[in-house]
Amino acid sequence: MIQTNQYNHLTAKERETLSYPAKLLLNKNLLVGEILDFGCGFGKDVELLKEKGKNIVGYDKYYFPEYPTKRFDTIICFYVLNVLMQDEQAKVLMEISQLLKPTGKAYFAVRRDLQYEGFRTHKVHQKPTYQCNVILNYQSVFKNENCEIYEYKHFNQFKIEQNNNCPFCHPSSDSELILESATAYAILDKFPVSNGHTLIIPKKHISDYFNLSFKEQSACWFILNQVKEIISNRFNPDGFNVGININGAAGQTVPHVHIHLIPRYNDDVENPIGGVRNVIPSKGNYLKTRTGEL
Repeated sequence: MIQTNQYNHLTAKERETLSYPAKLLLNKNLLVGEILDFGCGFGKDVELLKEKGKNIVGYDKYYFPEYPTKRFDTIICFYVLNVLMQDEQAKVLMEISQLLKPTGKAYFAVRRDLQYEGFRTHKVHQKPTYQCNVILNYQSVFKNENCEIYEYKHFNQFKIEQNNNCPFCHPSSDSELILESATAYAILDKFPVSNGHTLIIPKKHISDYFNLSFKEQSACWFILNQVKEIISNRFNPDGFNVGININGAAGQTVPHVHIHLIPRYNDDVENPIGGVRNVIPSKGNYLKTRTGEL
């Protein structure tokens, strides 16, 4: 049984003309500002759009592996998700959310003509390659029998009609959205207890973590792992606390699930022993309690 998707780059095709999604977005004047082609394959769209005066660069893990170090106004990602497994898709969505400027837009083109899903032997390369249909919960801006194009922008740039009193359904458009997946997002805490204090928030409006489905819970922890790396690189903490407040007795003040990722630093408190046990202060130093010193 195949467990890895190591040959997905072999699905890249050599072309002499602009791809159909690139032509469509170009004609609709949606390719604006600084542009990134994420998963650009052999880079033909990048080459031809540059000739048309577009300020565009390409990134591809295999063919153009220099990872971008800035954010972009527009990001295009054509047919990449169709050759990725679910966890790989989620990582790409999060990476693109991180590379997009706060008011930028990304466009995902996915195939709609696939007749077979799963692994198959590539006709040319004779290696196992993977393909699947993809449906995103983003706005669809084009669809025909061959492809669909979704438009993505950061969650805090939307106006949502429901749950008007919930700050997590309506995060400030001025706030820095650190990372986003299809079902959750991460944002710096408005009242941080330390530098880099971050909240991981499911988009579904629900107060009790245990009422989330397993898939929704998993999505939160998946994004938390990615956020931890970002916060580590940015703030260089010495440790972390991770916690969820559930119901008023546990200190929950906003009735929408959120996970706290709290960076910790040497000497930020006099005695850190006990960590999260200190939610009940007298129970924090269990070492003394165990040895009979209290």
